[in-house]
Amino acid sequence: MALILGLLSAIGPFAIDMYLPALPAIGDSLGAGISAVQWSLTAFFLSLGVGQLLYGPVSDMLGRRPPLVFGLVVFSLASVGCALASNIETLVALRFVQGLGAAAGMAIPRAVVRDLHTGTEAARLMSLLMLVFSVSPILAPLAGSAVIAVAGWRGVFWAVLLAALAGLVLVHAALDETRPPAERVESSLGSALRAYGLLLRDRHYLGLVFIGGCAMAGFFVYLAGSPFVLINHYGLTPTMYSLAFSLNAAAFIGSSQFTAALGERFGLVRVVKFAAGAAGVVMALMLGYYLAGGDRLGVLIALYFVASACMGLVIPTTSVLALEQHGAIAGTASALLGTLQMLTGAAAMGVVGLFANGRPLPMVVGMACGAFVAGALTWLTLGGHRAQLAHQPPAR
Repeated sequence: MALILGLLSAIGPFAIDMYLPALPAIGDSLGAGISAVQWSLTAFFLSLGVGQLLYGPVSDMLGRRPPLVFGLVVFSLASVGCALASNIETLVALRFVQGLGAAAGMAIPRAVVRDLHTGTEAARLMSLLMLVFSVSPILAPLAGSAVIAVAGWRGVFWAVLLAALAGLVLVHAALDETRPPAERVESSLGSALRAYGLLLRDRHYLGLVFIGGCAMAGFFVYLAGSPFVLINHYGLTPTMYSLAFSLNAAAFIGSSQFTAALGERFGLVRVVKFAAGAAGVVMALMLGYYLAGGDRLGVLIALYFVASACMGLVIPTTSVLALEQHGAIAGTASALLGTLQMLTGAAAMGVVGLFANGRPLPMVVGMACGAFVAGALTWLTLGGHRAQLAHQPPAR
């Protein structure tokens, strides 16, 4: 189950990570500047976030499998369009549609985890899902570099089309329905709006969502800026860039596999507090280094390796804690979580993109701000009696 859910979750990120080494080449091919090319990435993130608002309630109402199939079909058709795009405006528009399709694979697997487990068992399955999911940032840039070398940047979209078709086969052949008809909520717009209203009034849920969201926002800033900084500023080849980028994913994967064991020993809340605080300290060191005039690639990679390891503990754990109390509307809760986190990341990318100049400092400032806000929210959300709230018996 973890393998299937992880592969489905990875299709959207695969369409991001495989695409990263191609960003400079797309700008040259379509005659577009850095900001315009980055919008093709931002548009994908925006729709990846907003689309989850639809898929979550629908999966609560109709089951998990039908909306997954629909999303994969939309993603496949948009991928064909992206491969054939002749200008940057068309590419940005089709990337938005592609993100709408990919949103199904982001929202629904988390809901399936909540259908099956809670507590540390959910953390264990979520971390296994993250293990498969996180293979994408390791393999996708390398695969993207190879595809670009053979078929140019358009070949990336033909490759992600094949991944989506494989996902359709998996859903059809191997994914059981985890939301039986007896557990599905009333199929109406009103029920979805009431569920969202309940979640938006839950400060504890929102706090956990934005802890993970701000941690991810720093990563999204790195995602958008690193191809230009590492390739253009530091002079890495696309393949070297892919290897450097993969180190961060390896740190994320490795640490995320300890979430269940650490949660059982210390409690999930303490794990989040420690990891978010450590990430803030590491990013403060990186920011101080660049503000002081430093400009060594090794420092950037080494410090962000540690920060990525911290995120590997924060992101899956906060997702589990956020869904604990909302099992009856797990699809909706997962969708809102994904939407708010993706929009937070997209907003951070958009703001930092206004100051992007191909040098490291604007990117590092954005990455550090994400870690600082995540750390502050952790202590506001999980301090005192709120920490006890996270361990109350979850609603089914």
